[in-house]
Parts: sequence; C-alpha cells; structure tokens
Amino acid sequence: MSAYDLVVIGSGPGGYVCAIRAAQLGLKVAVVEKRKTFGGTCLNIGCIPSKALLHASELFDEAAHGFAPLGIVVDTPKLDLIAMMKHKTDTVNANVQGVAFLFKKNKIESYIGTGAIAGAGKVNVTGEDGKVRELETKNIVIATGSDVAKLRDRDGNFIPIDEKIVISSTGALELDKVPAHIVVVGAGVIGLELGSVWRRLGAEVTVIEFLDRILPGMDGEVVKQVQRMLEKQGIKFRLASKVTGVTTSASGADVTFEPVAGGAAETLQAERVLIATGRTPYIEGLGLEAAGVATERGRVVIDEHFATNVPGIYAIGDVVRGPMLAHKAEDEGVAIAEMLAGQHGHVNYNVIPAVVYTSPEIASVGKTEEDLKAAGIAYKVGKFPFTANGRARAMRHTDGFVKILADAATDAVLGAHIVGFGAGEMIHEAAVLMEFGGSSEDLARTCHAHPTMSEAVKEAAMGVEKRSIHI
Repeated sequence: MSAYDLVVIGSGPGGYVCAIRAAQLGLKVAVVEKRKTFGGTCLNIGCIPSKALLHASELFDEAAHGFAPLGIVVDTPKLDLIAMMKHKTDTVNANVQGVAFLFKKNKIESYIGTGAIAGAGKVNVTGEDGKVRELETKNIVIATGSDVAKLRDRDGNFIPIDEKIVISSTGALELDKVPAHIVVVGAGVIGLELGSVWRRLGAEVTVIEFLDRILPGMDGEVVKQVQRMLEKQGIKFRLASKVTGVTTSASGADVTFEPVAGGAAETLQAERVLIATGRTPYIEGLGLEAAGVATERGRVVIDEHFATNVPGIYAIGDVVRGPMLAHKAEDEGVAIAEMLAGQHGHVNYNVIPAVVYTSPEIASVGKTEEDLKAAGIAYKVGKFPFTANGRARAMRHTDGFVKILADAATDAVLGAHIVGFGAGEMIHEAAVLMEFGGSSEDLARTCHAHPTMSEAVKEAAMGVEKRSIHI
C-alpha cells in the first residue's frame, strides 16, 4: 500500500492541473489514468487534435480561395490527408508527452489502470493484466471527464456508433479519406467545428439539429449571423428536426429524420454520419454507489468547496455541475488543490469564456441578451462590425462583430460576444475586465494599438454610450 495526500482519478485538464498545483504546494500526489497516455479526452481525442485539423483545413481553404485577391498566385492546392493527420498526431504527442514531463518534474506518481473508490481514503487501480493495486490517500479528487452522448432512435434504442460509418468526434478525427457527404447530428460546438473541417476539405455537410437554432446557449443575435456565414460556406442546416433512425451499409448510411413539430419523415444518404449530440459525465466503474457518493442526473453532487457527501472525496470538471469546458475544469483543479493545502481556492463561474473554433471564430463570456432579459436586468448594448475595422479590411477578415452588454445602472460589463477572426484571443480582455468588475467606460478609455482587430472591442465598448468613432 502507498500513502498519499491526494489521489486524482483522471489526467485530463482538470485532473493533471489539480495534481500539479497540489504537488507545487507540497502535497504527495498520485494520478490514476486508464489511458496509456495522459491528458484525457481533451489532449488525446478532443480539443487538441480537433484544433490541429481546424487550423490545417483553414489554411488549405485559404490557399484555394483566399490567396488570389492578395496577389498571391499558386496552383490549386492538393490535399495530402496522411500528412495532415500526421500533423494532428504529432501535435497530440507533443502535448501528452508534455504532461508526462510535468508529472515527473513535480514528482507526481502515476498509475495506468482503471481507478475505483474503495471507500474513504482508498482507491483501487486495476491494470491491463487484471491485477489490483490499492492506494491509500487522505483525499480523492474525481476528474474523470465525459464521454460521447449517445442518440436514441424512434424505438428508444441507442444508435450504434461503429466509428466506421456512424462515427463520434473520435472517429471524425481519424477518417482516412474525405467523405462525399457527411450528415452531422447536432449543431453544437463539436458538430460545427468538425463539420467545418470536412467541408473545407471537400465533403458535402448537412447538419440536423433538434432545436430551431444552432449553438444552444449562445447569444441569439450571434448565432443567427454565424448560421448565415456557415451556410454561405456551404454547410446545410435542417433545424427543428429529430433523427429517428440510421440504417447502415458497407458504403454509407440512410439517415431518417422528421420535423419536431410533426410532419413527413425524410431520408438523407450519407457516406458518414457524425453523432455530435453532446457529452455526458463519465462516472462508470468508479464505485460511487458502493462508496456512498451521491449523484444526480449522472453528475457527482458537490458543495461550493467541490466536496461530495463523503468526507475526503471531491469532484471537478465535466462530472460536476457547470459547463463542460477544459478551462473550467482547470480552474476547479487549481481551486481544490489550494483548498486541500489550506489556502482559499476560488472559481468565478460568471467569467468563464467559451469559444467555437469555426471560421470565423465565435467567443463569448458572461451573460447573453436572453439571460439578461430572463433575469429582468436592464442593460445597454454596444456593437461594432469588423467591416469598419482597418486591420480586418487589410487581412480580408471583415466577417462578424463585437457586442458588449453593460448594466444600465452601473455600466458594469455583464457579457461580451465576438464573431470574427481571432475572436478566441480577443475575448480575454473582456474576461479580465469583468473579473475586476470593470465598466464599458473603463474599456472604452483604454488605449488600443492601431491597427488591430482588438480596436473593434474598444469601439463596441464606446458604442454602449453611442459614441463609437468609426461607424
């Protein structure tokens, strides 16, 4: 038996960050990971590989359609999918090896196998050979992340995902050729990002969504403009539609769907079907019920200090309440590590940015207009289009806008939403402002370098009081 101050189950962004911060603070830490590589879904089959393919496919599309107007004459680019996938794999390997290095640097011990809680202070690790090793620890942090949410057919049965014809996000990152037609089920972040990758590389892409809009939870004005942009790029949408069945063959699949409000069913033929209906907390095999750890709707129940109802057992990330975002899990990992070391960890859930890595990118932080209206909060809006931004014109990236929402009484910025090139980088100045309780006036009076895309953020803040200069 080994004795630790902390055993973390799961080495995704929440788990590995929690382990490293705890080790920095002097705790003896071990990590249990069922994969042979660290980093969880995010680094291995999620965030990192998808961004590698998004970037590569954007450059491919730019070379094909964006160079000529800039006076750059090249032959029509040819796709080397094997080389592109190698870039993705190399990127993944560099990141997961980086985590392994950080574990070694911080003297964190790791155990490869399936972790299960055997009671307060005990974790059993079952290796590939079936042997079980018991770890003794003062504290346990559950950071096992999430898994692909499955889709049910008309009869209530799960539609099988074989990762060949019917694929999840995992399979969509491993295709060995560009399909003629992909049907994407789900118009959330995963569906739109991966649909964008394969559309740029030559596939016809049709997205079927149960709701009457794309990107649930994001600002309504933002998603309407984004949908128009994606349609202009060639992605087709069938909204307010539910998939009722998928019939596969060796060459593809027939996808049957019908209007949510009722009506005649339709069938689309596709070479691949991507199930992108979200993710679900992964708590299978953890022994939570036997250990007496309370769950609700598949999530681990925690208090404001990440503690479960069983002393010494905590949980963070996708298995608990809140958005399923890697950076949210990271902040929670740091917070609980600091709490266990006797410090005062904290996460501000009102200032957690979200980014969709389509082209252009979509980024938001804080409240949407719909949120503020539902809460009865009076607010002002400032907006500025990238068509009026000099740097955007110079780079031919004029799609999109910046939108700032400020409290009508106090001028505190309550939300910021950006659609545009590099939106995922620009959103953070709004996040920092909001973290310190800043106002639209503070942002409007902060000098921004010229010419930059970020000037649009300043102009939107100026627009809250109807004093934007360039529109």
